[in-house]
Amino acid sequence: MNKEVFVLCDAATETVGKLNILGAFDNIYSRSAPASHPQCAIALRIRFDQIEKGEHKIRVNIADEDGKLIVPSMDAKINVGLPPSMDSSIANLILNIHGLKLEKFGKYSIDLAVDGRHEAYLPLNFIQIEQK
Repeated sequence: MNKEVFVLCDAATETVGKLNILGAFDNIYSRSAPASHPQCAIALRIRFDQIEKGEHKIRVNIADEDGKLIVPSMDAKINVGLPPSMDSSIANLILNIHGLKLEKFGKYSIDLAVDGRHEAYLPLNFIQIEQK
């Protein structure tokens, strides 16, 4: 298994195996907390080898610095099917998030687990803009 793309972005779409990503970011700025980010998405593209065909469980968590989840875990199942003539296949997954609420300034983590094993994380920084 190879994680080809794992990104927080403004929006993502998938059409016939093609993953389209708009506006990747890892910082959110605000004058005050709490703040809500109206719309974003987590885009994921994983390549599976022939030996890995079958069902796989995906879990994404978003947690604050203390490890507290700020949204419920996002779970998905993907079924990877490969004809014998292909060495690998990709799975694209888009998790849309509406109204992401950040309670306090600081560091957050977006964690990816595949089949119960932690595979990757993305940092998300909630940064205060100085008042003028």
